[in-house]
Amino acid sequence: MIKTLSGSIREFKKDSIMSVIYIVLEVIMECIIPFILANLVNGIRSNVPISELFNQGLILVGMAMLSLAFGILAGKKSAVASSGFARNLRKDIFEKVQGFSFENIDSFSNSSLLTRLTTDVTNVQNAFMMIIRLAIRSPFMFVFSFVMSFIMGGKLAFIFVIVVPILLIGLAFIIIKAMKIFKQIFYKYDDMNNTIQENIKAIRLVKSLVREDFEIDKFDRVATEVKDNFTFAEKIISLNAPLMLFCLYVDTVLILFLGSYVIVSGVNPSFNVGQISALMTYSFMILSSLMMFSMVLVMITMAMESSKRISEVLNTESTITDEKSLHKELNSGEIEFKNVVFKYSEDAIENVINDVSFKIPSGSTVGIIGVTGSGKSTLVQLIPRLYDINSGEILIDNTKIENIDIELLREEVGMVLQKNTLFSGTIRENLKWGNKNATDEELDLVCNIAQATEIINKMPNGYDEYIEQGGANLSGGQKQRLCIARALLKKPKILIFDDSTSAVDTKTDELIRRGLQSYMPETTKIIIAQRILSVQNADIILVIDKGEVVASGNHESLVKQDGLYRDLYLTQGGVVDEK
Repeated sequence: MIKTLSGSIREFKKDSIMSVIYIVLEVIMECIIPFILANLVNGIRSNVPISELFNQGLILVGMAMLSLAFGILAGKKSAVASSGFARNLRKDIFEKVQGFSFENIDSFSNSSLLTRLTTDVTNVQNAFMMIIRLAIRSPFMFVFSFVMSFIMGGKLAFIFVIVVPILLIGLAFIIIKAMKIFKQIFYKYDDMNNTIQENIKAIRLVKSLVREDFEIDKFDRVATEVKDNFTFAEKIISLNAPLMLFCLYVDTVLILFLGSYVIVSGVNPSFNVGQISALMTYSFMILSSLMMFSMVLVMITMAMESSKRISEVLNTESTITDEKSLHKELNSGEIEFKNVVFKYSEDAIENVINDVSFKIPSGSTVGIIGVTGSGKSTLVQLIPRLYDINSGEILIDNTKIENIDIELLREEVGMVLQKNTLFSGTIRENLKWGNKNATDEELDLVCNIAQATEIINKMPNGYDEYIEQGGANLSGGQKQRLCIARALLKKPKILIFDDSTSAVDTKTDELIRRGLQSYMPETTKIIIAQRILSVQNADIILVIDKGEVVASGNHESLVKQDGLYRDLYLTQGGVVDEK
């Protein structure tokens, strides 16, 4: 886990190391200052010349300025290192997710990935800063202060041997208790983010069904659980301060009592007020260093759970690999399925696609139809290897898709999915996802075929009209037509329309289909639809039911056969000539 995360430090290693060096120098200065201060106090009591006191005062000021300078430099370097580390970590997670297969993405919920990219990375960032600052500072300060206290106080420094174990036992109890709670909090965060994400996505449905109060109560319950867990954890951690103050006061009383006795009784003639002053300063430094270390451990405890969750993402390998993808060119869009079997997980009882075989000639138009849940969308998602099949073969241009370069494969397979997604930006920027070098003439052409020209003309800024995130300022039909235009710009060998005209009227649907017949005739077109009207002119129609191809042929032959296609046709108002 540490090895995985440390790989994200990269160019900020130097800043991290320099931060540690500056902190060590700062601690050395801080530990020497009480020693010089004690000599100054003793010098005042001994009536040493004012010039000597002035020199010692200058040294004291100089060391204080150095301590301040080292502290500022350490803070600056640690801030740069921790912020840079967090940036790299988020970038690495995001890049990793981009390489995931759909199977990998399905194993992580959206809300969980969001929490890992935000809250978890922030926890690790804070812990990293504390490690390179306080985790280095506190042990050095503890050791140096302990050594200096024995130099200054002699046997009187054994007071710390009595008090320190009390503080350590108390801190250990606090950390162990807090650790258990923090482990639970991150899963509560996932639940809370999931509730927020679900509500925002379905906000129109929530409002239309007047379920705002229900959603508010549901979120309030989750948020209250997070609050209660944090409150309980913070209550435990808040015991740190009173525990430290108690130990500090005990230390102070013992030092003053025993130190005064030593001075008054004359047991140790060399021991004086300066040493008592230094011992009290060192006692504070020793105890505060332990408290600092306890806070670091608490933060590390929080970050450990976050680190595990981040490492889980970074160490997850995509279930789809590109090792065998040696084929770098596709000459045609011919598709062949040979006894293909697929299920979403090894633990699934039933196959989603079961022993499917068919062949689609290059340049033909294929319709796929079936009832909801029959496996139509899953079938076409296997073509660009969004999922890998369990058995059988899928060939494109007579080459197994596992042997085709995956970037080339997905470049040559264009898809317009059921859920049309547009990104925040202009219409032009969204369309150019299909081809970043597309000219305005090409944009006009594909928009005309996709019946999106009307949308563009109505916009005040044309192609430069701004689209809100997810296309929130467009209707469902408008989004579908723009997504179709975007896919056409790719000019792929295979073009898949996954129920992508469901939100447009039948006239617009027909106009889009006519445009597709004349545009890119060499491209293989696969149309998934619920309406028979959308596929009846296809060269081949595949009828899918329960993950199997139960019938295939053209419209005329299928309506004459008893079966699912004929039933759907009649249900949708079709008329069959029985002659």
